[in-house]
Amino acid sequence: MHGGPGAPQPQRAASAPTGAAALHRRAIAVIRALALLLVAALALFGSRSAHADTNCVVTTPVTLAFGTITNGSASVTNTTTTFTITCSTAALSLLATASVRACLGIGNGSGGSATQPTRSLRNATTDTMAFQLYTNATRSTIWGLTPGSNPGAQVIDLNYNVPLLTGGSGTVTVTIYGQVPAGQTLSAGSFSSSFAAADTTVRFAYNEVLLGTASPPPACTTPAGGGATGNKTVASGFPFTVTANVLPQCSTYVTTDMDFGSNAGAITGNIDRTSTIGLTCINRTAYTIGLDNGQHVLGTTTRRMQHATNPSYFIAYELYRDSGRSQRWGNTIGVDTVPGTGTGGTQTLTVYGRAPPTSGSLPAQGSYNDVITVNITY
Repeated sequence: MHGGPGAPQPQRAASAPTGAAALHRRAIAVIRALALLLVAALALFGSRSAHADTNCVVTTPVTLAFGTITNGSASVTNTTTTFTITCSTAALSLLATASVRACLGIGNGSGGSATQPTRSLRNATTDTMAFQLYTNATRSTIWGLTPGSNPGAQVIDLNYNVPLLTGGSGTVTVTIYGQVPAGQTLSAGSFSSSFAAADTTVRFAYNEVLLGTASPPPACTTPAGGGATGNKTVASGFPFTVTANVLPQCSTYVTTDMDFGSNAGAITGNIDRTSTIGLTCINRTAYTIGLDNGQHVLGTTTRRMQHATNPSYFIAYELYRDSGRSQRWGNTIGVDTVPGTGTGGTQTLTVYGRAPPTSGSLPAQGSYNDVITVNITY
């Protein structure tokens, strides 16, 4: 029976949630919890510095080789070499970044005691060649050793992400620009200058943040708490060597003729005369000077002058290295030639000649001559 209008109505039972709806509600709860954790993390850390470890390593540059430099060259000689600096930071957080400011310094090198106006290369006999190292391709900024000085160290900035699982790193390729100035008076030899660890310094400061973009430290020497997470020094530096070669060179040859004069009839006594050989060789150029046997040699050791119009007549003569006329001047290096070393200026050597007494029939009247070839080896 149904009750009247005032009678209470029967209650319908509520249905239980399905399995899918329950899982959906749980997922929403988890997402809300993660969001709350993220908000808490942001409130806790913001952009505060993290505390992972950052390190930098530098590769060794290949030799900065200028090759062959010409004495007194009218133009400069340029060359380059490269190396890399790689900085890495251990894992921080999902959105972490790091910023590194590194100062790469280069000192005087073993070839000299100064960085400016030029550095120096030296050879085995301590002769010098001026050169310079620069941070830019136009060769206008000298590369120095100390950060903030003049000339100063090269400043390199690296910025990179630091993922949570792997950590992060950044690499920069650095170029050293070298130049040998023009117009130098040079010595022959192999020149070099070594830049060991003490002459190649690496200092760096770094900032690490858990969220956002890390800002570069103010300087590579900025201490922890002073605008950087920390700073370090790479003890090994980036040692390298600079080389150049100057080849031996001789030029400006000047010779004078040897004139034995006039003689009436047979030569009855030694007629001694001299001539000269002049040459200019760059400093330290080792050379030897040899004389051939002329155009009318008898056998292998007797030089002769020939009559100008009658080729059947000859007058013997000889050329010597010493004023006593005891050391024949020949053309065999190390045996009968004259050695010397260039000074950069003109050098003059004396050739000592002798026409000995004639024997046999009288020489025909007239002029006699011979041509000697001077051989200079260096």
